[in-house]
Amino acid sequence: QVQVVESGGGLVQAGGSLSLSCTASGSIFSVNAMGWYRQAPGKARELIADITRGGHTTYLESVKGRFTISRDNAKNTIYLQMNNLKTEGTADYICAANIWAKDSDGLALYYWGQGTQVTDSS
Repeated sequence: QVQVVESGGGLVQAGGSLSLSCTASGSIFSVNAMGWYRQAPGKARELIADITRGGHTTYLESVKGRFTISRDNAKNTIYLQMNNLKTEGTADYICAANIWAKDSDGLALYYWGQGTQVTDSS
């Protein structure tokens, strides 16, 4: 019943900007921390940014100053504003959310989105 869905990926030139969004929906009691991962072809998945429900943020060192994560708790949505994108930023961007589902017997589990592609147009 719980779903995590990303949107906003696309084609962008190096140095360009793109904004992603991710919304958790379904039979949810509480959405806790949410974050963004990326996985480039042939490379390991890496956490690039996350945010707690209270707004505390953490960033991968290589994106600090260029990416900004934010959230709207009322909408169960997070955003990732990506500026000054680099060629190596081409990847599948995947949203993850720690969610206490209503039928989870008190357990908060991680749910994953399907990913959205960000592709270098160079």
